[in-house]
Amino acid sequence: MAATVPLLQFVPAKTFQTKLRSNRLLRPTKQRGNFGLSMITCSSSNGRGPDSVDNEVKTVEQLIEEKRRAELSARISSGEFTVNKSGYPSKLRNGLSKLGVPREILDVLFNWVDTHQDHPKIPEAKGLMSAVQNEAFFIPLYELYLTYGGIFRLTFGPKSFLIVSEPAIAKHILRDNSKAYSKGILAEILEFVMGKGLIPADGEIWRLRRRAIVPALHLKYVAAMINLFGQATERLCQKLDAAASDGEDVEMESLFSRLTLDIIGKALFNYDFDSLTNDTGIVEAVYTVLREAEDRSVAPIPVWEIPIWKDISPQQKKVAKALKLINVTLDDLIAICKRMVDEEELQFHEEYVNEQDPSILHFLLASGDDVSSKQLRDDLMTMLIAGHETSAAVLTWTFYLLSQEPRVMSKLQEEVDSILGDRIPTIEDMKKLKYATRVINESLRLYPQPPVLIRRSLEDDRLGDYSIKRGEDIFICVWNLHRSPKLWDDADKFNPERWPLDGPNPNETNQNFSYLPFGGGPRKCVGDMFATYENVVALAMLVRRFNFQMAIGAPEVKMTTGATIHTTEGLKMTVTRRIKPPIVPTLEMPAFEVDTSVGVSKGDSLVGPKDSNQQTRQRKVEVCVWNVLSVLVLAMCVCFVVFIVRVAEDTSRLSNPPDRLKMEHAAGSGSGSGSGGYYYDIVVKLYFPKTYKSFARGRTDWPSSLPLYTCDLKVPLKNGSQSATSAFNTTKCMPVCQCD
Repeated sequence: MAATVPLLQFVPAKTFQTKLRSNRLLRPTKQRGNFGLSMITCSSSNGRGPDSVDNEVKTVEQLIEEKRRAELSARISSGEFTVNKSGYPSKLRNGLSKLGVPREILDVLFNWVDTHQDHPKIPEAKGLMSAVQNEAFFIPLYELYLTYGGIFRLTFGPKSFLIVSEPAIAKHILRDNSKAYSKGILAEILEFVMGKGLIPADGEIWRLRRRAIVPALHLKYVAAMINLFGQATERLCQKLDAAASDGEDVEMESLFSRLTLDIIGKALFNYDFDSLTNDTGIVEAVYTVLREAEDRSVAPIPVWEIPIWKDISPQQKKVAKALKLINVTLDDLIAICKRMVDEEELQFHEEYVNEQDPSILHFLLASGDDVSSKQLRDDLMTMLIAGHETSAAVLTWTFYLLSQEPRVMSKLQEEVDSILGDRIPTIEDMKKLKYATRVINESLRLYPQPPVLIRRSLEDDRLGDYSIKRGEDIFICVWNLHRSPKLWDDADKFNPERWPLDGPNPNETNQNFSYLPFGGGPRKCVGDMFATYENVVALAMLVRRFNFQMAIGAPEVKMTTGATIHTTEGLKMTVTRRIKPPIVPTLEMPAFEVDTSVGVSKGDSLVGPKDSNQQTRQRKVEVCVWNVLSVLVLAMCVCFVVFIVRVAEDTSRLSNPPDRLKMEHAAGSGSGSGSGGYYYDIVVKLYFPKTYKSFARGRTDWPSSLPLYTCDLKVPLKNGSQSATSAFNTTKCMPVCQCD
């Protein structure tokens, strides 16, 4: 007998913080005799709770919520929401039993029905369409996932969807049994713009188109595209530089959208949209079609399928006009490219790239891809929408996350400064920009693009413990997988360090399908490497030149869902030029050798790990010490030069003494005597007066009658003899220095 499934109603949240810090309270209610659950949402802003709820009440409500979740988990585990018998015969028997039909008669009547086997039923939740019309639809799916687990059924009126948030089941659908599933609703929604392009196509068409397109994305092509990424980002930098000079805030989401449109136009069919500087008709047409595709992806009723609606709806008329302009433009580009291929001396090979036109369209035509212009147009439109929307969304949420984590931004800028300098990145730099790549990896985990993968079962299958029928519409909720507290530590925290720099690039394989940034299995995104390099180049070039922070008074950043995750009111940021750090001279330190006999485990460092801020402060101290020492050395050199100059001046003066310093020899006796006068060396006391005074007084041959003058000149005899000294006529010895 089928158990009564609780009726889950959602009260739309007015706000939702992107870090999922909202407090949701599920309270039991009675509705038409059925036990149900109603949801009350209390949202927080910047870490603050609602004004109407104080801390004590919040604590009580949190305890009630935890208790309720534990009880509900126990009820689900006990099988209360699981039926042992299902199908129409079982329901008919139950109904007859309630009418009073004896059990013996029922056993006879339904003996031909095989009802002895257990058929577990997928847990089911019912909701209101208003719940997903007022907020990103994957947010209620996350709350349901925490309650019902990795697979459950969600019913909206006549529509029913299977919600999958279990890695093993996702792996089964995407890879192990991928042939049993198609794109389903997604193909139906996008058929008007993508036709039979690579994403919506199924079966043989998909296999043929994928086999033709994948070789075009070879490594040499991607290397050529990296220069294109850099040139396009440089134009965006010039636009931001002008805004920084004028002190204007900028809306980054729209700029990222235009950047990626310019890139994908050149990469696909060598067309320069130049949307960063111009709003031409073709640019507006592309955005009209993109918005229509997003609107259809979330519309509850496909009104566009009503024949008369296409002729009376202004929006549908505008979309039809935009599509016509895009198709005409693409047809012209295809024709031009065909003429180029016919005129060139073609030597096609696996890594063929035309230097003048390295686009995917040129590769496809040069390879001899024998398809109609319409099929080429469908392929190009598919890649245009997929490549443009996803990359723009990734950059938008990456810069939002970086504005919330200055530590990560500082570390990222340090890496970019050390690797790139002032040049455009190259293919070799992609392997070196490891932390920048991890920032993109983590951004894709928190904000996957798209947040949900859509499939439809083409045959009966079994998902985990449950059997499903052909025609089931399935949502693989990547958002739930990437934020599951069962699969990730600090699941809601932006932490690029969770991915080791020396480890492999995270993907669905090495993360066992708990991480699906580009899908998985045979239908995984063919442009994953293209998109990753595009995001890394744009990220590195922007943070190298600018600082980004949320603008004062900017609207609260909320999420809405189209083909990807968008903001509701844009990402308004204040952009300022970075002040480049001074060039620090490298002090050569003496090298030393390490005794390898000493046991040091692999991965251990002889120097303990230091924070980057500590290293910066240490370098500043070293520079200061170096500058002080340089000043001291310079001062000593100046003093030495002054000393040499003064000594040279004194020596010159003393080598030509004045007449009053000439001493006559009175008696002319003693050794060294002569008839003429004797000249005596004059030693002027310059710096050591006490030493000279004591030396003069201690001399035995110094004439006692010769005074030590105030200017402290000592006049030793040239021959140094006592007889000559005693022969002096002291009355002629005048004070030879007036100390002027």
